[in-house]
Amino acid sequence: MLKAVLLFALGLVALIKGGDWFVDGATGIARRFHLPELLIGATVVSIGTTLPEVMVSATAALEGSSSIAYGNAIGSVICNTSLIAAITVAVKPGKVDRKALRTPVFFFFLASVFYAAVAYTTGFFSRAVGVILLAGFVVYMVVTVLQMKGSPAASEAGDDSGEKERPVWLNLVMLVVGAALIAIGARLLVDNGTLIARALGVPETVIALTFVALGTSLPELVTAITSLAKGHGALSLGNVIGANLFNLVLVSGMAITVTPFQIPEGVQLMGHNASLVMDIPVMFIVMLLLTVPALIKGKLSRWQGVTLLAIYAAFCGLQFVIPMLG
Repeated sequence: MLKAVLLFALGLVALIKGGDWFVDGATGIARRFHLPELLIGATVVSIGTTLPEVMVSATAALEGSSSIAYGNAIGSVICNTSLIAAITVAVKPGKVDRKALRTPVFFFFLASVFYAAVAYTTGFFSRAVGVILLAGFVVYMVVTVLQMKGSPAASEAGDDSGEKERPVWLNLVMLVVGAALIAIGARLLVDNGTLIARALGVPETVIALTFVALGTSLPELVTAITSLAKGHGALSLGNVIGANLFNLVLVSGMAITVTPFQIPEGVQLMGHNASLVMDIPVMFIVMLLLTVPALIKGKLSRWQGVTLLAIYAAFCGLQFVIPMLG
């Protein structure tokens, strides 16, 4: 048991460091070839911080742990929104660019409605569903790239970060090593997370919705805290929403395409699958709570962050209480 816990922790460290190096390497290459700074943040950074979820879910799907592949995506959306974004909003609320938020918010709710419709109607995520979700990812990326290219501010973004430019070979090494660490960390996380869940008698779905989701969301947390420390707390909102979208269309899409699966029947709530009764509704509630006021008023308020943190605390607590009640 102790060995599994230590390897689980090692997996988290590998994921965090791997994601960090991957993003740095990819960003360095993008800057080297004079790609717009805003485009880098909207695509490379969001994809980089979502890679842990991609690797964990794909690995879990290949190994038959559909509960982790399924729960990790939903759990990461809830964690990103009601913990990571909530912290930045609660500490330093601020104005947001409503125009920049419209596209990722629209695509997120479009994908989430499709995802929920499949879950509630058939309960089976076929390979066709996975392909549709991946196609949604491609469409979103194309739309985003076209928008960024048409943005004068984006094209004029300079390399004024004050950081010394790294040579291309070093960026490539960071990219490759980062990807390798993510792959290794994902395997350690899935294998030992499953062992810990079984040893404690806790359903894998609960582990996926809490510990694994939090662990794979740490790159987003680091990004959010860094933005907050630099006085740009509201900037992390776009990255969180982008990562949430990628969790549905890229993470879930990849896992489902690799190995189609039925919604896990692990935990029951009021005689129904807890995922359908609580997890998916909570995902919608926290995203609506975060994005709707921002789109209407063009700013974030401290009450949103505090409310989201309270919801996350209650959600995590219920994940452990419900199995005991059952």
